[in-house]
Amino acid sequence: MQTSFTPDQLADPHVAESESIIRKCVHCGFCTATCPTYVTLGNELDSPRGRIYLIKEMLENDRPADRHTVTHIDRCLSCLACMTTCPSGVHYMHLVDHARAHIEKTYRRPLLDRLTRAVLATVLPHPSRFRAALALARLGRPFAGLLGAFRPLKPFAAMLALAPRTVPPASAASRPASHGPGGARRGRVAILTGCAQPVLDPGINEATIRLLNRLGVEVVVPEGEGCCGALVHHMGREEEALGFARRNVDAWARQIDNGGLDAIVITASGCGTTIKDYGHMLRLDPAYAAKAARVAGLAMDVTEYLSGLDLPAPELRPGLEVAYHSACSMQHGQRITRQPKELLARAGFIVREPREGHICCGSAGTYNILQPEIAARLRDRKVANIEATGAAVIATGNIGCMTQIGSGTSMPIVHTVELLDWAWGGPKPHGIPESVPVLEAAQ
Repeated sequence: MQTSFTPDQLADPHVAESESIIRKCVHCGFCTATCPTYVTLGNELDSPRGRIYLIKEMLENDRPADRHTVTHIDRCLSCLACMTTCPSGVHYMHLVDHARAHIEKTYRRPLLDRLTRAVLATVLPHPSRFRAALALARLGRPFAGLLGAFRPLKPFAAMLALAPRTVPPASAASRPASHGPGGARRGRVAILTGCAQPVLDPGINEATIRLLNRLGVEVVVPEGEGCCGALVHHMGREEEALGFARRNVDAWARQIDNGGLDAIVITASGCGTTIKDYGHMLRLDPAYAAKAARVAGLAMDVTEYLSGLDLPAPELRPGLEVAYHSACSMQHGQRITRQPKELLARAGFIVREPREGHICCGSAGTYNILQPEIAARLRDRKVANIEATGAAVIATGNIGCMTQIGSGTSMPIVHTVELLDWAWGGPKPHGIPESVPVLEAAQ
């Protein structure tokens, strides 16, 4: 795609990078076939190609964002299916990230939109605040229907609809500590505790620590780490996102320098995509560029890490049919596609792959709150494809997908690592049917 940025504009490294990304686009339109919003809405401006035109026009003319542009950029899920499809290597992720930061700096949103985003940015990245907010949601739930009747208040209705009826107690697995294996140590990793996940489902990290400890891996929960920054990053609040990234880089760098780390294990694929991008996010910060690149190089999804271990035979072979949902951040963001399915099959599960597995479920961080109508249509489409597999349980690697899909089906949905923990000697995950036959693994 031809561009006409001035030399002064290209002196800005963010603009220069965006210009190089835009120039790689050849208008082929392959991205439209896999873009969830284009497939759902049929509007060219709600496709990656259409958004690239809007971003190009906005940045080239060095103008503030307007309502028209913001509407279509806001509808982007950042699922990154377009990057998997693109034959020209257009790095759409970095382009739309720059556009969102530009929007945040130059566009004044309506009052209730600003309020909604401020609430999300203030609450979700902080586990104690998020836990308190979920407790308050019980009081607001009776008013969800009333809020949903007014378009500007629909995000608050969506928050109440997604809030779980009960919140698990805080887990010791979220507190700074070192969890050593019972026998000889085969490795040492740090684990990201995160922000929303340990509140909504602390059992995921508990299962990860149990499984890795049984496999001889020491698991460290470092002092000072927290939210990866993805939630605010995708809202264009770049300085906040970089602040979270720096804090985590410092926390993990201390562990690297004091005992070493084989990996930084991540159990939420949305977080993994962001942390693996820390080197890029902090590339212009001389104090953090090298440290961030080092940290990003150690980041691994838990299934990615487990696939590199010499695993023993599983203790159980459940023989359970599992519909595997590959989160967008897993398959498109991190390009991890085979490891989770191979591990499940090795553990004795029968893996079923739903149709249209490349199409987003509509979660996408805070998307199902900020764009609830589109998110609901994508969820229903995803649930129909999953239920058509006839599987007994859904497995996935991202807490956002678990919450989104779980809100539209009665099928139990668990994290992939919980099933692996069960097969290798851990407890049966909550929600698994009691009637499931369990066979002892072959010796």
